Amino acid sequence: MSKPDLATLRMAAIAAVLAEVMQQGEDAGQVARKPGLAWSQDHRRMNTGQSGLMHHRASRSPWK
Repeated sequence: MSKPDLATLRMAAIAAVLAEVMQQGEDAGQVARKPGLAWSQDHRRMNTGQSGLMHHRASRSPWK
């Protein structure tokens, strides 16, 4: 194969992989942006010196 043919095949393979990943519904690059489970959020907050998640959620709006 000549070099242009190899480059074309490489681009086609990359496009096929990206298309398959996008069809699965979840973008792998966005996984780290999700907050995670409540347990994880609570422990991250407490390890950084903030109040716990239950206190944080309760303090956002007044009780009615």
